[in-house]
Amino acid sequence: MDDVRYDPLAAGRVARILTDELVRPVEPAVTAFVGELVGDAPVMGVLFYGSGLRQVDPEGILDFYIVLDRQADWPRGRAAREANALLPPNVEYHERIIEGACVRAKVAILTIGQFRALTARASLDTTIWARFCQPARLVWVRDAAAADAILGCLIRAVGVAAWWAAMLGPESGPARAFWEGLFRRTYAAELRVEGGDRSISLLAGELGGRFDALLPAAWAASGVSFREEGDRLRPSLSAGTRARAARQWRIRADLGRPLNVARLFKAAFTFAGGARYIAWKMRRHSGVDLALTPFEASHPLICLPRLLWRLKGAGIFRR
Repeated sequence: MDDVRYDPLAAGRVARILTDELVRPVEPAVTAFVGELVGDAPVMGVLFYGSGLRQVDPEGILDFYIVLDRQADWPRGRAAREANALLPPNVEYHERIIEGACVRAKVAILTIGQFRALTARASLDTTIWARFCQPARLVWVRDAAAADAILGCLIRAVGVAAWWAAMLGPESGPARAFWEGLFRRTYAAELRVEGGDRSISLLAGELGGRFDALLPAAWAASGVSFREEGDRLRPSLSAGTRARAARQWRIRADLGRPLNVARLFKAAFTFAGGARYIAWKMRRHSGVDLALTPFEASHPLICLPRLLWRLKGAGIFRR
């Protein structure tokens, strides 16, 4: 077949796929949790994503991104706001009792300006566009203008991910081969605890069909020429183009882990609810219940020696 070139309607196809995902219903407990979480804060929108979206786990943890107009729009201290402005996102841990059950969530915070910057092709940080080329739900939104702004960022995330998939992927192959190769690269660039097969699991089941449809549409929307050979795709890229992209990717790969180490260091001081999150992780994975007092939950660094002593007494370091 002839090369497929820029298609002005392709961006519309990408937008329709993402819009259909964003408005799909979620569990009522998720909606109730987010409503309590947002309260009266002037939030633009809340995105639900991650493993909790893909597979319900009553004992697990949900993942949300809160999108703001300004850092001051989310209640927290000045130091946390400044840290989020310098190295986004900040992460918080929240628990709520919803219909008699404890719902737990990690909540990351970004402004819409940061969201746009981190879903641009020029961004040296792969974290945000790599997450939001994957499915998400817009579970809370202020108004239609906010929804359009957030959708625009998601379209950018898919476009950047698809561009890198073409540049770093095989010379030809099914769409999933390009996505799998991309996710392996992005996971390798970050400090992630998931196993090496996570990139394959992201494409399992009906999600595979979703990624199959997105790749050629995103390529056409961004002007990446390609040929369709049955179920295989072949981007029309010169050796020089691939070499330049490989050099650009090495910069991102080299920066990825230092950026995430810096975020971990920042989290020691800005992770609101972090002590309760660690206690939940300990209980879930080792069966040890730290049973934090309110003071310990609010001041984990001050109480760290006492907490470590209790863990030692529970035998956690002998396991």
